[in-house]
Amino acid sequence: MRRPLLAFVLLFALPVSGAHAAAPRTAIFFYPWYSNIRHDGHYAHWTQGGHTPPFDIASAFFPARGPYSSGDPRVLRAQMNDIAAAGVDEVVSSWWGRDSAEDRRFTAVMRAAKRRQLRVAVQLEPYPGRSIDSIAADLVYIRSLGIRDVYLYRSNDFKADEWTRITRQPTGLRLFGQTSLVGFAARAGFAGVYPYDIVVYDAAKFDRLCAQARTYGILCAPSVGPGYDAAAATGDTHVKDRLDGATYDSMWSAALRAGADLVTITSYNEWGEGTQIEPAGHGGRYESYDGAYGLHGRAADRAYIMRTAYWTSHF
Repeated sequence: MRRPLLAFVLLFALPVSGAHAAAPRTAIFFYPWYSNIRHDGHYAHWTQGGHTPPFDIASAFFPARGPYSSGDPRVLRAQMNDIAAAGVDEVVSSWWGRDSAEDRRFTAVMRAAKRRQLRVAVQLEPYPGRSIDSIAADLVYIRSLGIRDVYLYRSNDFKADEWTRITRQPTGLRLFGQTSLVGFAARAGFAGVYPYDIVVYDAAKFDRLCAQARTYGILCAPSVGPGYDAAAATGDTHVKDRLDGATYDSMWSAALRAGADLVTITSYNEWGEGTQIEPAGHGGRYESYDGAYGLHGRAADRAYIMRTAYWTSHF
């Protein structure tokens, strides 16, 4: 039953691949889960909440690229160009288990990122049937691909002593726990902690998060984001207004003041939750970035890519 854990020893000596030898200072959460009729024969994720693409999508915003397919190599190349232009070091690709759509597209994500000298990490999501043993097997597989960093979403699903069955093994990975409970993350044996949720864990909480992380001797990776609006996709009434970029700036400023070891960005393209910095259109019934940082019309479409470049250059 515990054989996957023993396999870590066999993989410990594998070389770490990736464009950058140095540890990344910035990482961005990326979602390769979108599909469309033209490329895949069906829509996925754009239809959440009963929406009917191509003109009615599950988002408060409309992507400048339209309701695209994450399986389209041209789209992936353009997205990695954005992330590289923003000065981000690492792309954290959402991963929902072996043979999921995100797993099947992962090689293409890695290939596109490598062309722009970007490192790639995984956010290991709470897929159906996820357990400590299944995660152990997942990590062996992920490590075999040359991945160095794994972000464990909803790490509180398991107790700290359950996690140590994995973290006490020589994994060759840096494991980050998605939690605000820094003591729990340290007891679990994680290398670092990140909150992901930019609504609950706002800029005011970063000082406490990073101070506790330093006390426990683990890495602090606060999550910054431009805003939140998931009403179109999920009906969630909580909204974090972008305030023409002021929300994003305040979170970046707080992360730097707190002495973050790594800044995680929520997100590049989570359109359903409205946290994306990917270029958005500027007209019609959807919200836009118009007015962000004093930019208007088409000039505003890339406002958050350009602003991210500003912040990464200061970190």
